[in-house]
Amino acid sequence: MNYIPDITRRNAIIGGGSFVIAFSFSGISPDAQPSRRGFGGLRQAPNIDSWIEINRDGSVRIFTGKVELGQGIKTALVQIAADELDVDIDRVSIVTADTHLTPDETYTAGSSSIQQSGAALRQTAAEARQILLELAAQENGSDVQSLRVADGEIYGPTGAIATYWDLITEKTLIRPHTEGVQTKSPSDFRYVGYPIPRLDIPAKVFGEASFLQDVRLPDMLHGRIVRPPSYKASLISADIAGVRALDGVVEVVKNGSFLGVVAQREEQAILASEALKASTVWDSETQLPKEESLAGYLKDFPTESQTVVERTADQITNDGVHQLEAEYFKPYQAHASLAPSIAIAQFTENTLKIWTHSQGIFPLRRTIAKAIAMAEENIHIIHKENAGCFGHNGADDAAFDAVLLAQAVKGRPVRVQWMRDDEFKWEPYGSAMLIKIKASLDKSGQIIDWIHETRGHATGSRPNGNPGSLLAARYLSEPFEVPPLGSVPFFVGGGLDRNAGPYYDIPNQRVLKHANRDAPLRVSSLRGLGAFGNIFAIESFVDELAASTEQDPIAFRLRHLQDPRARAVIEAVADDVQWTTDETKKTNKGRGIAFARYKNTASYLAIIVFVQVDQPSGQVHVDQVYAA
Repeated sequence: MNYIPDITRRNAIIGGGSFVIAFSFSGISPDAQPSRRGFGGLRQAPNIDSWIEINRDGSVRIFTGKVELGQGIKTALVQIAADELDVDIDRVSIVTADTHLTPDETYTAGSSSIQQSGAALRQTAAEARQILLELAAQENGSDVQSLRVADGEIYGPTGAIATYWDLITEKTLIRPHTEGVQTKSPSDFRYVGYPIPRLDIPAKVFGEASFLQDVRLPDMLHGRIVRPPSYKASLISADIAGVRALDGVVEVVKNGSFLGVVAQREEQAILASEALKASTVWDSETQLPKEESLAGYLKDFPTESQTVVERTADQITNDGVHQLEAEYFKPYQAHASLAPSIAIAQFTENTLKIWTHSQGIFPLRRTIAKAIAMAEENIHIIHKENAGCFGHNGADDAAFDAVLLAQAVKGRPVRVQWMRDDEFKWEPYGSAMLIKIKASLDKSGQIIDWIHETRGHATGSRPNGNPGSLLAARYLSEPFEVPPLGSVPFFVGGGLDRNAGPYYDIPNQRVLKHANRDAPLRVSSLRGLGAFGNIFAIESFVDELAASTEQDPIAFRLRHLQDPRARAVIEAVADDVQWTTDETKKTNKGRGIAFARYKNTASYLAIIVFVQVDQPSGQVHVDQVYAA
């Protein structure tokens, strides 16, 4: 949907990153008590051996409940563990997101993997190293403080006295972490902060089997789903018998209005699904608003309103005050992942195994367990990377599709890949947003008052134990009710209101969120959540305020920022491009500056873009991009 009202400025993405925090602790004793706090998954998995495995063959395995999405956490977490353990990085391998092997770290979301999993691994690796040093000291009558480690080999004042591999037993690390160990100083890092080749890149570059699409299991079957024509459609009839007789078809699955086919080969599954779709008769209805009315629709729908920021410092008078207001619209947006959603499921006796690119395999397991009335411990979910996903796309839905088809052919794995048109029709979209901002400036051109109102849909609809969050579960003969939007508690810093409060130093601020728990389109988490629209609106409006008072946009921003890191990124990128206020204006060329701090609590970014506009088509071309 590309409708943009006259007052709309096209949206631009400003994302955030992850960073490493170094934690320090003091003191340790054999009687130390388990930590009551911990970082990330340490609360659910407090034992050191849940995170670290040191083997007698000289290898080290680390475990994380977070998933690799292409953001590079496998490499980063291995760097952290190798540094804290004092072992060469080549010894360390990593297991990511496996319900039978790794800690439950809920979702991989909000750029929090290093803050959570990285901190947990840093702490437990440091404790594992200390435990082994104490064992070495006991065996050799040494003072722990006199020992040092190089690649797992422990040295005393007179030379090598032991190795990790000699000291380790199956029970050595089966103990709770205590937060009682001093972690390394950054000055002692060998790997963190240094360029290390990414572990996941070579296989992708050389075309090896990297993604879930590449997985082929013995005796594997292929499935496709036939979707309704609209969200609220129900199936009246379909030619089940005729499609079942087609070449290669193993089974046609019908459960209420859920339809799927299973075939020996993928092209047979596609042909069978097309034939099945052509034979269906549906009772269909749609309640989609007209495309040209979306902005008006957002204004009119019922909302739950909440004041996000209320800050009053100075009295405002109308004497000499300059006021400006504007409205910005962001349409619904698909994730449009590079590869469509996919999953493989296999029932064997009383167990179910699922391969998925879900960003929350443990919440997904809870949800599927309830949907099919199966014990969680009998469901084994393994994450496998997909080609492109940041946010809640169709990964979880494809997993449940595969489960429903695999139930009909127990014993054989069933691979279900969505068709591209299904991906765009049925995946959850990022919410449309309508943002209105009004501000006042004093005689000197300083912002003294800011009112920000953001409208859209609540974002939380990831699987979290309610089967109705899974697409297929809504169409079964005994359907599960769709949970209201925003019913999943989210831990990464807001949804629709993320970054709604301007980061600038403005004495009087009022930020309101108007959220709707229903939507004409299925919506959920898209990269950045509400920050996507809010930052675009804020930064566009800051430019308009600067222009309305004939102030340079960079000088105007710096005037309203005291945070030294915020100022630093803006000044750095301005220096890179040699920004000058007296640049000659050209009719078809321009430049723009934008600044954000992700969630207003995390990474800082400033970016300058040079563009040119073709006349008379109005097409915008990006020439250069600089970022700090």
